[in-house]
Amino acid sequence: MPRVFIAGASGVIGRALVQKLRTAGYPVAGATRTRAGAEALGRIGAEPIVMDALDAGSVDEAIRSARPEIVIEQLTALPKHYTPASMRAALDGTIQVRVVGGANLQAAAERHGVRRYLAQSGCYFYAPGETPADETEPFVENGPPLVAGNVRSLSAIEDRVLSSRIEGITLRYGFFYGPSTWYAADGDVAQQVRERQFPVTGNGAGVWPFVHIDDAVDATIAAITTGEPGPYNIADDEQLTLATWLPAYAAWLGAPPPPHAPVDPTTDPDALYYATRLRAASSAKAKRLLGFAPRARDWV
Repeated sequence: MPRVFIAGASGVIGRALVQKLRTAGYPVAGATRTRAGAEALGRIGAEPIVMDALDAGSVDEAIRSARPEIVIEQLTALPKHYTPASMRAALDGTIQVRVVGGANLQAAAERHGVRRYLAQSGCYFYAPGETPADETEPFVENGPPLVAGNVRSLSAIEDRVLSSRIEGITLRYGFFYGPSTWYAADGDVAQQVRERQFPVTGNGAGVWPFVHIDDAVDATIAAITTGEPGPYNIADDEQLTLATWLPAYAAWLGAPPPPHAPVDPTTDPDALYYATRLRAASSAKAKRLLGFAPRARDWV
């Protein structure tokens, strides 16, 4: 089996990838920023590597020493508490690690003979439309601050990976749910819903693409050996508006129904965009070429 290097291996999807790859028999090197993170990766079977993604020399040494055939870029810097304000506060750091750190990682991969490069992207910022967006659709232009910043980051990742001389695949995940995510029963969003701090804003017509963390892992592993280079939407088939899925999620948690927040001049522009303009994504390509088979959500 090909040797796999995961950057961002101590994150939610990184840890799940390490565990499933090791169970399947893949040799895995997992890179993280801290020694404590590296020790945790060692305990679940990875060859642990401490790496600073923003230091090109550190990244080059990590790839040179690991000698992978496959590199999986899962670099993020997300806050533990999910709100539009906290996400905006973390945006500059997230962009830096994903754009600058990702570029360092891909350059090292190209120098050291990596065959295939997979990178985390997203399918939740397509331009608004009436039907589920496939991979040919553009990302939204002129969105509010958080949306616009994320689109710049995702566009830079997509352009870099898909123009590389090595095989490049971007995995446009939906919002992760399942164990250790914000949407787990013990996660941050779940707690906000219990406290009625997560409202249906405006008409709630935005369609949020979700994917179970384990289904995202399975699609990523499939992309190691199958699928042609290019972008892939990785989202489930439950194409439901916020006004539909949020009350169902609250009921699943045993929480009270979510409040309704009318739109007024004080409405957060990013919260309004998410609530009313997010668009569903079609994963037909991933189903056809990666064998992607997303599960139905427990809470719908």
